[in-house]
Amino acid sequence: MRYYIFFLSIITTVFSCKNDDNQVNDPVILSENIEVYEGNAIENGYVLAIENGGTNSYLLNKEGFKVYEWTFEDNLGNDIEILPNGKLVGIFKVENPEIAFGGSGGIIKILNPDGSTDWELPYASADMISHHDVEMLPNGNVLFIVWERIDSAIAAEQGVNTTTTDIFPEVLVEVNPSTNEVVWEWHSFDHIIQDQFSNLPNYGDVSANPQLIDINYDVVDNGDIMHANGIDYDEERDVIYLSVNFYSEVWVIDHSTTSEQAASNSGGNYNKGGDLLYRFGNPSAYKNTVGERMFFNNHFPNLLEGTEPGAGNILVYGNGVTQSTVFELDLPDTFTLTPNTNNEPNIVWSFTDPDLYFGRISGAVRLQNGNTLIAEGDYGFWEVTPNNDVVWKYYGQGIRFWRCYGYLPDDEAIINLDIF
Repeated sequence: MRYYIFFLSIITTVFSCKNDDNQVNDPVILSENIEVYEGNAIENGYVLAIENGGTNSYLLNKEGFKVYEWTFEDNLGNDIEILPNGKLVGIFKVENPEIAFGGSGGIIKILNPDGSTDWELPYASADMISHHDVEMLPNGNVLFIVWERIDSAIAAEQGVNTTTTDIFPEVLVEVNPSTNEVVWEWHSFDHIIQDQFSNLPNYGDVSANPQLIDINYDVVDNGDIMHANGIDYDEERDVIYLSVNFYSEVWVIDHSTTSEQAASNSGGNYNKGGDLLYRFGNPSAYKNTVGERMFFNNHFPNLLEGTEPGAGNILVYGNGVTQSTVFELDLPDTFTLTPNTNNEPNIVWSFTDPDLYFGRISGAVRLQNGNTLIAEGDYGFWEVTPNNDVVWKYYGQGIRFWRCYGYLPDDEAIINLDIF
């Protein structure tokens, strides 16, 4: 593990900015990556830039220079985030995985601020692999997404429209890093419905059962039928938001259950077991003809919490077909799923632009000044105001970015990194 501190050594652009009294301040030196810079409108913080599947992550300042960089021994299996204590939690790739869809990982790690390994958990075999996203829970446990292999014969017996291809539905796993014990898990395959084979299990009316997952909604040749790519945890409601890319939805799952209850349709704070409490983004995924579809592939369900402007709402990056949109959605006070009803949340705010588009990865976070920081996967980063003014753009010059996170200089995470 190596880490570096970078100094502002490349001068490419000089901006003169005016303060609120219309007086000219000292010139601002910008890197060649900066394409838009409105100094009075941006949040003067740091951006954690996460290279997609790469071995690097770094902190950028708004002038576009790297001020700190981590170089990892293993490639990222996508997400990494700085924790309030200055440590990092991330998912990394194993060598030669037996399940190797895009976004596969296989190792969960907690890193010290200097990048050395504090804890790691290999989670990869012929039958399962961790992938895409990881979340540190308030109780100190680590939550992550897993693909599990279901043999094609077993899948077919349960009503999946496949005869020769194994399928890989999603699992959520929670591990106690002090003991490496799996303390909770949820399997999507426990909550399926199908309407193609009346003589097989799980047969039913999909539209009448929105709490269940139509297992034949998106059967693909390689068996990666769901391709979940992001999670977030809601401590107040004790639920998990799961972004399911191939269903173009976000699913809401009760975390208050035991693992046994999570395999059933009862128990937990909501007495629904592991059935979906709520889902949104694509009513057609459960054959609901009421409600407008918002997502055509989606990433990063990011619950706004604490002092973040819009707290209680959720941001989702809608990849779209030809143009991407960042949605801020007003989640309902009570999670309900009613058949043949508009179950979609209200759009509080959104941002799109003809130049904003990537069909994969990407995401958005809310900054403390109310602006929104967007990672456009094949471009770089945007910062936009609540009025949709673009006030900052960073071009990655061909680098693809998984996500970004924003930090203020006085954030606990930055202070505890102890790098400045």
